[in-house]
Amino acid sequence: MGKASRDKRDIYYRKAKEEGWRARSAFKLLQIDEQFNIFEGVKRVVDLCAAPGSWSQVLSRKLYLPAKLAPDAKDENLPLIVAIDLQPMAPIEGVIQVQGDITNARTAEVVIRHFDGCKADLVVCDGAPDVTGLHDMDEFVQSQLILAGLTIVTHALKEGGKFIAKIFRGKDTSLLYCQLKLFFPVVTFAKPKSSRNSSIEAFAVCENYSPPEGFDPKDLHRLLEKVGSPSGVDDTDCCSGWLEGPNKVYIPFLACGDLSGYDSDRSYPLPKVAGGTYQSLDPVQPPIAPPYKRALELKKASSQGFRELENLSLNS
Repeated sequence: MGKASRDKRDIYYRKAKEEGWRARSAFKLLQIDEQFNIFEGVKRVVDLCAAPGSWSQVLSRKLYLPAKLAPDAKDENLPLIVAIDLQPMAPIEGVIQVQGDITNARTAEVVIRHFDGCKADLVVCDGAPDVTGLHDMDEFVQSQLILAGLTIVTHALKEGGKFIAKIFRGKDTSLLYCQLKLFFPVVTFAKPKSSRNSSIEAFAVCENYSPPEGFDPKDLHRLLEKVGSPSGVDDTDCCSGWLEGPNKVYIPFLACGDLSGYDSDRSYPLPKVAGGTYQSLDPVQPPIAPPYKRALELKKASSQGFRELENLSLNS
């Protein structure tokens, strides 16, 4: 599919490039904020699985830049944004980059050092594994990524803080909901308008972080295992089957974003421009070190080798 065709098919892909966002996912965080007002009073934020950086861009534009441009701005009062990913990403104004593993508590310690010993008001995570198309498998791996993000949350988020994370809806969604409810009294699963209806993704909006009394972050895994087990004590066969029937869990689910706005599953005509046809824009920021970079290099090397062999055969 050509760039112009894709621009026509996906309005948010086109709008992202026109507005300078690195990915269309920026609109998802913006629409979540429209509904839940997640940025109110926020001074310290952690962006997990941040690359290529569209959510960090939103945080910079909504929090850091307005504070910096205020008439009475002082450096010590500017919001602090820390972005974590295993992959590097191009710099963003007001964003501190940390290359680290979100499953490792030491990464949380690095974040807290950047916050001068304080904790975050908000943690966001738009990360996802490589999708296989097998929904049960994708849902399971995604839920494990979210629980890994909880490693950072339990160390770095202050009480009363918020956590926003991408989820994949499926048969064990109720289990994930109950696991998050251990730490957040208010959990809502939200579907932004910019998220395609055909996608199983949604976002867990977790508010008012309140860990259980006496909770030790080292016990996170054991605590999560108890959720969904019939006894709640020794049986660690945790699955959402225990949360059905008479124990059925009803999950608050909310569509967010202007419902009369752009439809992510609809094709829109390209805008008419004076003096010619609409020119499709290049991506704002290509990945610096994509996981497929090595594959592209090998493919390029093999094609060059094939051409050299072909020329050798023609000249012999």
